[in-house]
Parts: sequence; structure tokens; C-alpha cells
Amino acid sequence: MTAQIHVPSLLSRAGAVSALTLAAVGGTMLAPGAVPQAEAAAATHATKALNVAASKKGSPYAYGAAGPSRFDCSGLTLYSYKKAGKTLPRTAQQQYNKTRHISTSQRQKGDLVFFHSGGRVYHVGLYAGDNKIWHSPKSGSVVKLDRIWSKSVYYGRVR
Repeated sequence: MTAQIHVPSLLSRAGAVSALTLAAVGGTMLAPGAVPQAEAAAATHATKALNVAASKKGSPYAYGAAGPSRFDCSGLTLYSYKKAGKTLPRTAQQQYNKTRHISTSQRQKGDLVFFHSGGRVYHVGLYAGDNKIWHSPKSGSVVKLDRIWSKSVYYGRVR
């Protein structure tokens, strides 16, 4: 059950700009902290993991590496979520198998983006919003922010 605050009770305390904003949201809004605890915790872990991945910008790719200074793709996601307090398996396929699968419309910052071909997951990164991911792409490259270049992707939420 979600707690709601009705706009009329807030208008007496809201300024003119705030009143217009509140009216635009359709009459009710969620009270701070009203998000179910499990969702809030997942969002917190995802945000932390995303920030960790972004902090590794420029770290070189190394096959089989899982940090703290070199990464392969699944090593970066494993390391980022470990620092955020969550445990993931080692490979991209195993990580896909462990996450809660979600649709493109449900994706949020910090969710994992899995690239696949022929039913096999071959690459993973962290969703950064605006159709971009933080990832460690390949030998000779570094951890970086890139646009999602394929439509052959799955999304997963770390539980």
C-alpha cells in the first residue's frame, strides 16, 4: 500500500511555483519514503553500483579481471555491485541468469544491460540512462560510457 498526500493539504504550505508543480502531477503525490523497502534498497544498490562503475572511467580492459584497476565486462559489473553491497556471479551469462529480467520500458539507472546473440549472452554493462551504458568493452579499450549500439539486449535488475 502506498501512502499518498492530497494536494489541498500541501497548498497551504507550498509556494506559487510548488503549487503549480503539484497541480501538474494530477492531484496526489507519494510521500517521501513511501516506496516499498525492497524497491528502495534495490534502487540504492543500483545507484551505488553505477557510481562505482563511473568512477572506474579510463581503467584498462583485461580479460578475466575484476578490479580494482583492470576489468573485463562482467568483472566491472561484479566489482561495482560488490562495492554496493550485492553479490553477482562471475560471467555475463551467469549474471543474466541471476537477475530479475525486466522490459526496456522498466529499465532504470544501474540495471544491467546484457547483449546477446543466438540465445547466448556475450557482454554486460550498467545502464546509465539516456540509452547509454558504462562498460569495459574489449581488449585495447577502457571502461567508458557508450550508447547502446544493438537492439539485441536484455535488461536485468540485481535483487
